[in-house]
Amino acid sequence: MPRAALLSIHARVEGTAPSTWRDPSLVQLWGPRYSAYVVPVRDLAPFSLGRLPDDEKGRARAADMAARLRAALGNGRMGADEVATAIGVHNAIRYAATTGSVLIRWDGARQPLVWMVPPPSIDPAEARLELARRYLHVFGPTTPASFADWAGVPARAGRAAFDALGRSLTAVRTPAGDAWILARDESAFRADSGPPAPVRLLPSGDAYTLLQGADRTLLVPDARRRGELWTPRVWPGAILLEGEIRGTWRRAHDTVTAALWGRPSRAARAAVEAEAAALPLPGVDGRVAVRWGDVD
Repeated sequence: MPRAALLSIHARVEGTAPSTWRDPSLVQLWGPRYSAYVVPVRDLAPFSLGRLPDDEKGRARAADMAARLRAALGNGRMGADEVATAIGVHNAIRYAATTGSVLIRWDGARQPLVWMVPPPSIDPAEARLELARRYLHVFGPTTPASFADWAGVPARAGRAAFDALGRSLTAVRTPAGDAWILARDESAFRADSGPPAPVRLLPSGDAYTLLQGADRTLLVPDARRRGELWTPRVWPGAILLEGEIRGTWRRAHDTVTAALWGRPSRAARAAVEAEAAALPLPGVDGRVAVRWGDVD
């Protein structure tokens, strides 16, 4: 989500400010699985057209919804609930997002604003392949099934995308099973990654933890701890301490509640508190307080 995207950017990019998520180089859309995503403007095509249904019925549904939205919105903007009511639908307006002609602006509190833009001039099949490349680069090693699940496309579409990428992929073996990476990323996998950052507070839904099934064991081997991070409801954020997930955190306005696993040192606690104080939080002018939860 947009506010989570801001903290994801902060965890990776120096100089992130509370307004960074509004930068004109970024756009928001209903992306994979129709969730709200913040992506670079140049990536609109893979995150929208890359998920356009392959079947005629699905494409017709997306095109029809986009036409109905354009008729209702014109060149203006309207709240998602308002425009859905105006054309007599509900969440089905999100089907139009796969045409690449719908953008949103959502701060996570009120309903998103919705408006129309010209669709990207790229073949949907190529957009799908580019989406698969992005997924492989960020989540690899991975599988066609994992890609399809993340993107919200049929399993056969995930297999077709990996088949089409062909020689640009390299087969690998991981503790979680056989998988694939982009061949051009192999040198990066083999390279020394260098010293990790002392601490990063990754928000709920950050790409680093957006994993399913056996892949989660690679990040958190302890099954009990996995249950604390990947809960049945809204996930907490992850505390990345010296390159390893070592706890969870949640925030309510200017208070961060953190729980470190095991027996954290005083230095580890101080590092978490310093990172919390550095979070670029919109609407928070004072210092962020850290409240420590139960640890063992």
